[in-house]
Amino acid sequence: MPITQGARYMLLSTLFFALMNVCVKLLPHLPALEIILFRSGLSVIFSYFTLRALRIRPWGTNHFFLIARGTTGALALILYFFTLQRMPLATAVTIQYLAPIFTAILGIFIVREKVRAWQWVFFLISFAGVLVVEGVSADVDWRWVGLGVLSAVFSGLSYNSIRRLTGKEHPLVVVFYFPMVALPIAGLYCLWHWVPPQGLDWLWLLLTGVCTQGAQVFMTKAYQAERLSSVANLNYLGILYALGLGFVFFGETFQLTSYLGMALVLLGVGLNTWYSARQARQTAPLAPTEEVVA
Repeated sequence: MPITQGARYMLLSTLFFALMNVCVKLLPHLPALEIILFRSGLSVIFSYFTLRALRIRPWGTNHFFLIARGTTGALALILYFFTLQRMPLATAVTIQYLAPIFTAILGIFIVREKVRAWQWVFFLISFAGVLVVEGVSADVDWRWVGLGVLSAVFSGLSYNSIRRLTGKEHPLVVVFYFPMVALPIAGLYCLWHWVPPQGLDWLWLLLTGVCTQGAQVFMTKAYQAERLSSVANLNYLGILYALGLGFVFFGETFQLTSYLGMALVLLGVGLNTWYSARQARQTAPLAPTEEVVA
């Protein structure tokens, strides 16, 4: 099965996000917003100096969608970290996996990209696989569940803003605006909740920033290269990365039913990738028209 350029970018993005999660897991004693402060600061530095080296204007021209991307992305991240601290890990992660579905739904209205009936089926197959692997605890406060769902909605809005910037802004300019918004928010929080990093904490914080930068760049390229419905559900492969890295770094194991869940995730992703590639071949002459509408 041929893999499109957008799919390759998204696979790299989910890998970098998974590596970032390993670094964050190694920093349980630091406040979540302090980690966001470091990763945002490093991302601003990396993006700015790379843009200057490439002689690209870092502030862009499509300010509305650039600011929208930065704001919704920052809110999604903060709410996600907030729910991680107040809900069982599996439940918080599973709720966050609603983001690809919200991305596709919102894309119908924001970028006017239709989601075909079969693609909804493939989305649900992958999400069912996540439920089988992670499970959902019933012993949670539904207020935190609501905040988790809101985080997934903001993620969907953020990804649609990226799509609207296709062909209008360099991917690094889009990436630059995310930490620009998150940095002052995290900085204000840390003024009253600062915990000094110790020893190897500095290494994990540095790697968190590096992995975040790589993940954001490849994710931005993926959403600008392909239709939202074609690449969004590749995010579900993050659960496979998480299981593998959890076993390698933390000795985490999983039950037999998890294999069924992983098979469902791969089935949904594989079917959607195959279906999207087939549709792209059939409608190739219409591609310029679709790009104008998007």
